[in-house]
Amino acid sequence: MAESLAETIADLGHRPLVAASGREALSRLAAEPRVAAILLDLRMPGDLDGMAVLARIRAQDSPPPVTVLTAYANAGNTIEAMRLGAHDHLTKPVGRADLAAVLAAMLERPAIPSSSAVEPGPGDGLVGSSAGMRRVQKTIGLAADSDATILIRGETGTGKELVARALHTYARRRTGAFVPVNCAAIPRDLLESELFGHVRGAFSGAVTDRPGAFREAQGGTLFLDEIGDMPREMQAKILRVIQDKVVAPVGGRPVAVAVRVVAATHRDLPGMVAAGTFREDLYYRLNVVPIALPPLRERLADILPLAEHFLAGAGLGG
Repeated sequence: MAESLAETIADLGHRPLVAASGREALSRLAAEPRVAAILLDLRMPGDLDGMAVLARIRAQDSPPPVTVLTAYANAGNTIEAMRLGAHDHLTKPVGRADLAAVLAAMLERPAIPSSSAVEPGPGDGLVGSSAGMRRVQKTIGLAADSDATILIRGETGTGKELVARALHTYARRRTGAFVPVNCAAIPRDLLESELFGHVRGAFSGAVTDRPGAFREAQGGTLFLDEIGDMPREMQAKILRVIQDKVVAPVGGRPVAVAVRVVAATHRDLPGMVAAGTFREDLYYRLNVVPIALPPLRERLADILPLAEHFLAGAGLGG
């Protein structure tokens, strides 16, 4: 594979350098500081796999862009490679046109700052290697360590909470809590207390203080599921919290919070904005990083892996 890639790279007008292992790759990179781009296999001989080599390359000053290649792509290694700073994550075999395209993109990309590697998170349950799911997995990896709000769109049952949990699992803030709130399942008159908390005696039945979901998620991730079902009057309060990073418990004083907000919906929010049932300013605050989850009918290649996954979970795989 390495020889074939090198031959194609030379034919495309570039000078290839071939390394047979991770340690050899790092040694050649140290001896050839003008390396402009790297194609890195995931599984290699020796004690350093591709992910370990990627982390060491990305820890250097102004590292060259790296594309990870593997015949064993899954959600975990795709997300982690992108989170560590890979330019792309491709499955083998790689055709000439795809190779030319990724090389051109890497060579046009300016040197990017190094990143500090952290230990990868556990598996996330995002089963599937279709083009649609790989786009989702790559976006998760790119966005995991960001503090930007994320809006996950997809039909009911497509796995929006799995995506939210993966965003938390692979983030540096994963040591904080992941707090899910289903906005459609909480009565309207209780939603404010559920989200922002209350102090004892703030209303009838408030016999103790309650921190609320925002403060419970301090330092971690708050997942607002079915945000499209949130009452409009509550939308204004959520917008203010996202803008100011301050919550006001019912009957209490404002408290600063540091929370990453991930929202999800199966509804057509742009249509709701046009109809006046969802605030336009909140929509744009939530939709900083959009993730669109395709339904299973648009990713037929994932049916068999999903069937095998659920059979194995039921103890029927083999």
